[in-house]
Amino acid sequence: MGGRTIDRAVGRSAGGLGLARRPLGLALALALSACAGEQTGAVLVPAAVTVPAEAPRTTGRARTATDADHAKLVASFGGEHRAPAVLRLLTEVTDRLVRASDRPDQTYAVTLLDAPVVNAFALPSGRLYVTRGLVALAGDTSEIAAVLAHEIAHVTLSHATARTELELRAQLVSRVVADVLNDPVTGAQLQSQSRFALARFSREQELEADAAGVRTLAKAGYDPFGAGRFLTALNRTLALKSGGGTAAEPDMLATHPGTAERIGLVTRAARRTGAPGVGTDDRAAYLAAIDGLAYGDNPGAGAVRGRRFVHPSLGIAFEVPDGFAIENTRNAVLGTTGEGSRRLLFDQVEAKDDQGLDAVLRATWNDAIDPASIELRPIAGHPAATALSRGKDWTFRLAAIRVGEATFRLIMAAKGATDPDPAFRRWTASLAAVSPAETAALKPLRLQIVIASSGSADDLARRMAVADRALDRFLVLNGLERGVPLKPGQSYKVVVE
Repeated sequence: MGGRTIDRAVGRSAGGLGLARRPLGLALALALSACAGEQTGAVLVPAAVTVPAEAPRTTGRARTATDADHAKLVASFGGEHRAPAVLRLLTEVTDRLVRASDRPDQTYAVTLLDAPVVNAFALPSGRLYVTRGLVALAGDTSEIAAVLAHEIAHVTLSHATARTELELRAQLVSRVVADVLNDPVTGAQLQSQSRFALARFSREQELEADAAGVRTLAKAGYDPFGAGRFLTALNRTLALKSGGGTAAEPDMLATHPGTAERIGLVTRAARRTGAPGVGTDDRAAYLAAIDGLAYGDNPGAGAVRGRRFVHPSLGIAFEVPDGFAIENTRNAVLGTTGEGSRRLLFDQVEAKDDQGLDAVLRATWNDAIDPASIELRPIAGHPAATALSRGKDWTFRLAAIRVGEATFRLIMAAKGATDPDPAFRRWTASLAAVSPAETAALKPLRLQIVIASSGSADDLARRMAVADRALDRFLVLNGLERGVPLKPGQSYKVVVE
């Protein structure tokens, strides 16, 4: 990530700090139908540009995922999570939904992924994937059934196959126009237009899968309004991560419609199936199954504890200055202050053994670096280079630090012309080795199902082992609105150590 991306990156969540991860192959990527992407109907190439008759066709070219693809996919999400009660529930729900689907003969297999992100997706073969982060967010069986019904709809409607066909055709058409017909300008124009068309196509597929999923949900006897409740929880989670109080709306290249749009669609679809209360939500059974489920980061891939980040596998830890809340994502540790005026990023970068650390900073940073600010000095006993970069709206402090054979970047940004150097120096100076005792003491957080003894949400929120905004996180996790009292004697989710 460079200078133009840090202010957009903070607040996104995508899993653990996956420093050794590599992208999946093209065939698998094109075959994947994910709840975080892809969809039906748009014309791939707008009429403004004529597709040459010489352009090859790709209809009928199948793309299937192999066991090796499955293994790569699972590994990219931290492996499988062992939670027998949860997996048994997911399998039972899937079987019930399949019997009510348009393709009751289709075979499915569910994999529970060891990732804290909220995500689910499907392969055309019938493999369904659900992260433990999504399972933790769902409030009852009808909500998790809504997610699975949505993914089953992607399979029964052959969304991934249609999307793969369009993607391959777009690539071939632009290549033929540019190379074979010697018209690179039109080829580039086609490629650009196809990106927008594919994104629109994906959004339409998501809405189609939402509607079909609600119908299947109702036919299977589940509460069809569970779909809207889960999407509402997802929207609130996104807003909580953004720090701005509202979830960001998608841009023209987004592969998913806005969550608010999806909530409206599934709510209307649910109303067409009957009044609220028609189906079952099986809340008690769901909470019993997820009691004790791991929550948040897998400590082996790095973990946040308050203002401290610890990565036992890399053997490093650091502590951020007061006022910062940090999050461990798939590719970086991101942080921001409450008002958003200061942000930070920690990640690993590729560097040659003979490459100077000042050269690493220049090679991995998009904006101009003040040459006079470059300083080569040890940080926490490790070789390091630091520098200053001033953008139009932000001022950045950068560091590249070599720890053993690995090279890390630490970037802090302050809005405006204020130099964040004092806080930046405190942060970089906190970098230290992880002691064996700290590694041994680092246990994953987990969900605990507790019974409310009073109507106060604050009482249970105080038990939440989270770094910040404990009450807000408790409310989102339990699908509750601020100010609405708890029901004494009813079960709720809290996060504990």
